[in-house]
Amino acid sequence: MSFKKINLVKPIERAIAEEGYTVPTPIQQQAIPIILDRKDLLGCAQTGTGKTAAFAVPILQILYNEKNLRDKKRIIYSLIVTPTRELAVQIGESFSNYGKYTGLKNAVVFGGVPQKAQTDKLRAGVDILVATPGRLLDLINQKFISLKDIKLFVLDEADRMLDMGFINDVKKIIAKLPAKRQSLFFSATMPSEIVKLANTILVNPVKVEVTPESPTVEAIQQGVYHVAKPDKKALLIHLLKDPAITSALVFTRTKHGADIVARKLNKAKIFAESIHGNKSQNARQRALNNFKAKQTRVLVATDIAARGIDIDELSHVINYEIPNIPETYVHRIGRTGRAGLGGTALSLCDTEERSYLKEINKLISKPIPVIENHPFVSNKKSEEINKPSEKSKPHAKLKSSKHVDSSKPNKSNRRNKVSKRAWTNRDGN
Repeated sequence: MSFKKINLVKPIERAIAEEGYTVPTPIQQQAIPIILDRKDLLGCAQTGTGKTAAFAVPILQILYNEKNLRDKKRIIYSLIVTPTRELAVQIGESFSNYGKYTGLKNAVVFGGVPQKAQTDKLRAGVDILVATPGRLLDLINQKFISLKDIKLFVLDEADRMLDMGFINDVKKIIAKLPAKRQSLFFSATMPSEIVKLANTILVNPVKVEVTPESPTVEAIQQGVYHVAKPDKKALLIHLLKDPAITSALVFTRTKHGADIVARKLNKAKIFAESIHGNKSQNARQRALNNFKAKQTRVLVATDIAARGIDIDELSHVINYEIPNIPETYVHRIGRTGRAGLGGTALSLCDTEERSYLKEINKLISKPIPVIENHPFVSNKKSEEINKPSEKSKPHAKLKSSKHVDSSKPNKSNRRNKVSKRAWTNRDGN
């Protein structure tokens, strides 16, 4: 099925063709006709499935077709609420790209920056508003924004809203919306609290579920390194010395951890920047732009900051720390392998994280292949989580490394102990 069979208006059809879109993704193929039929929608889809176009394209078409029925004065008719600044900017760019021939205007509002540029754009009039919850409520309270004319409402990344503690803000926003509206609700996962929230927003919704429970993208090669915690930084540097890793998104659990890892990489002459919630919006956007432009080879990020990062041809995702929620692993590795392209996801697992790895293996219904031929194999014996697969080649360059048998004392193991002591002294771990 091609986009031409969806019967899009010429201005939108032309714009998405220029973006290189020819065949809709499964979420787009299912969601666009439902939204154009003016029905509420409950969408369960993981990142990287083309979800933004699935709601942006039909919203643009509906507003374009109804343009002559509305007052000439621009009023906000569609509101998209999303959890992070980066994702809001990305969605705004998508509306601008897909709608550039429609005459429709959009604005993006988010916190962490002065509001004047945003309020100036609002005063000039917009049809579509993309917003993060805090700044949206602030501007509503200041009377810069009214939601009384909203016809189309989108709540995106609802599960991330829950994780970030925005649910109460979302409920306040919903209370200000007109009762008569079309609502679209998207979430990668559906915990009970998110289901309850969806029930308060949607009326007789059509459910669209793509890759339920977030199975991993088959095109992504995966591998896990078992390593002692003090050796993680040394192993990460060892991996990133490989020129085959042209770009890498490295995940940590904490903001402080992201900064520490980025500093260690730079000290090893591997240019890296960190991105997390404590950074100013300008610093975050600058780091993201540098990474997209390939001026920065490594971006170290927390999960919240990385939500909404959409980078073409990202070669590697590296889990410096294994996530304690298995679905988060799928979201992370989905940053590579976008639009069906290949990619590699590597994970560094210490002894304390083996239970997390076990849950991930259960979720994806197969063990992640273990890579054993590296200089920092953990010497600690523990319950076998995975069995290495000879067929699996998640990191071909490492095949040439000499295998280390951690059960026998040898020169390699002695070097490991020296390396471990060195990293312990330097990091204070």
